[in-house]
Amino acid sequence: MSVLFVADIHLSADRPDLISAFTSFVNNQAADCTALYLLGDIFEAWIGDDYVEQAMAPVVSALRALSQSGCDIFLQQGNRDFLLGDDFANSIGASLLSESVVVDLPSSKALIMHGDQLCTDDVDYQAFRSMVRSTQWQQQFLSKPVSERLQVAQHLRNVSKEQSSQKAAEITDVNSQAVIKVMEEAKITLLIHGHTHRPACHSIALANGEGTRMVLGDWGEQLWYIQCTASGCELISQTIHS
Repeated sequence: MSVLFVADIHLSADRPDLISAFTSFVNNQAADCTALYLLGDIFEAWIGDDYVEQAMAPVVSALRALSQSGCDIFLQQGNRDFLLGDDFANSIGASLLSESVVVDLPSSKALIMHGDQLCTDDVDYQAFRSMVRSTQWQQQFLSKPVSERLQVAQHLRNVSKEQSSQKAAEITDVNSQAVIKVMEEAKITLLIHGHTHRPACHSIALANGEGTRMVLGDWGEQLWYIQCTASGCELISQTIHS
């Protein structure tokens, strides 16, 4: 019995290598798992469930087949695919989760999230996050034609990349007090998230003992995933072969 976690794959039509790598991962590494958790930014951009790029067809088919084989698939929104909704989740046989949730694993419980909400030092980003996750903003955006939504999404990506390049590294990482706060409020000792592209396992000093923060990496030359079994959880990386 194993449970797998991935995040930050950033699938897009101009990265067929990542589409192929993730499809292969679903068909192979994930083939025998009992649950697969997709913790956000699986897609580089998402403008609404009514528009799925044709290039994503292999991914959709692979995930649907995995679900039909008996694997439970769970989906969280990231900072790039925050408009993922129930329609897409249903199309692949997945369940859409809230942005922060405690789950049962073979060896423990874990708090899981994309992770961007922990980067509280990045005040400008948190303001943007609040705006685009508001019901009013999303309703207005989704009412626009696909062509206009694509243009807005491209503009937001360009702005994000420009701003990120100008920010100090510590601002774009998680805030240690925010980490402790969410772990203690959830009464758990294991936190799993992505977003920061800083794969690692960290020991966290909590009020009632030591906790662990496991951070998934983004996919590029390497793929990253966390595998949890009865003996614990392991952060794994493998080379993506072209």
